[in-house]
Amino acid sequence: MPPFIFDWSDGPEEPNMSRERVAPFCVQGLDTEADRASKDWETGRMSRVKHTEYAKEVLTIEIEQLGKVRDGLNADFDRAVEMILEQLKCGGKVVLTGVGKNLPIAQKIAATLTSTGCPSVVLHPSEAMHGDLGLLLAEDIVIALSYSGASEELLTLLPAIKRCGVRLISFTAEPDSPLGRASDAVLLIRVEREACPFNIAPTASTTAALAVGDALAMVLLKARGFRREDFAKLHPGGAIGRALLLRVSDIMRTGERLARVPRTATVRDAVLEMTRARSGAVVVVDESNALAGIFTDGDLRRHLDDFRNIAERPITEVMTSRPIGVQSDALAVDVLHIFEKHAIDDLVVLDAQGRVAGMVDLQDLPRMKIL
Repeated sequence: MPPFIFDWSDGPEEPNMSRERVAPFCVQGLDTEADRASKDWETGRMSRVKHTEYAKEVLTIEIEQLGKVRDGLNADFDRAVEMILEQLKCGGKVVLTGVGKNLPIAQKIAATLTSTGCPSVVLHPSEAMHGDLGLLLAEDIVIALSYSGASEELLTLLPAIKRCGVRLISFTAEPDSPLGRASDAVLLIRVEREACPFNIAPTASTTAALAVGDALAMVLLKARGFRREDFAKLHPGGAIGRALLLRVSDIMRTGERLARVPRTATVRDAVLEMTRARSGAVVVVDESNALAGIFTDGDLRRHLDDFRNIAERPITEVMTSRPIGVQSDALAVDVLHIFEKHAIDDLVVLDAQGRVAGMVDLQDLPRMKIL
């Protein structure tokens, strides 16, 4: 049943039929439609709802609002970076705080800062007023997140922060708010609308706060000269850390695990050597152990059209001459980049004199927890 519609343009059909008498019919018609929609939802009959399309609309809104926040960054961002750098030089740390949805955003920003060499902690406003304020030192700097800049819990904390002589940076949409006015630098997180259809649930605004936090962390990383090696030292237990700390010499195949044949070998010799070493490739060397080429199982498959004669063919006729190589003192992470860039599975390792020192097999890396 479609919703009840009454056209008042020509007046009611009955002289005594008022709007008040028509209203129940309207409500009844609308209720029927709502009931049907509810039942469709419960039974999964929402074919007209484009879930993926709506998800894209949400992401489009957030992307647009991020662009506006990006364009709104000003000299206060530079001031915030300089203040943080000054406090870090004094042995201080970054203390982030916020309430509601901003608290987990503050936790993520603190984690990113800490993992990139900028010591950071999170201070819960309520817990701060009951003893946790003790972690705040004069050398520290506080970053407070509040879209309105008027969160009661944060405003209660402000006098205590000022008594500690700590400088304050705020993430807020309202620079003239109590939080904004109390701040030494204000990073604007102003969005025109949330991605929520009611424009209520913090979505675009919290995404913007997180993104500005990431931007701040990366700018600080660059300003402090933080290197890949520094990152690896802070992540020794993960695949990223291992890839950044280990050298090629730590992961390459050598000795009995290295498949190697001379230039005089045949394809049969090469395949037998690959089988012995359980390798997908064999290195071809000359008399001085200098690299002459590489022969892989892929090369073998590409020559199978001549399978009757392939076994006795000289390896030099089917190998890949001048293969990609890497120095033994290179970082393991460099090997990952080479594998990805050139779409290869085996990489020859050379020593300082250009002689074959080993080979890195892509299949070995997961076992070493590098991939």
